[in-house]
Amino acid sequence: MKHALLILALLAAAPAQADCYADYKAKQDNPLRLHYGVAKLPDNACGSAGAAAKALAPRLARQGWTLLNILSIFGPEGLDQRKASAGQYFLRY
Repeated sequence: MKHALLILALLAAAPAQADCYADYKAKQDNPLRLHYGVAKLPDNACGSAGAAAKALAPRLARQGWTLLNILSIFGPEGLDQRKASAGQYFLRY
């Protein structure tokens, strides 16, 4: 019982994890189309570009897009500066 209470106390004391986002490039073939976008990532994908790609690639693929690369991973403070560049692909996937 003491062990369970200690774990609960540690979890309650831990700061809430902030949202994270990735900016990326993707493509479609026939005809070739490219886009730059910004996507919200699940917490478990915030640690590396590889984890972000693993989370984002299937979401893009459902709409016929192939992920080319993850450019960066950032917090909410980076959203405003990327919004205009991402256009219709801002938080779409």
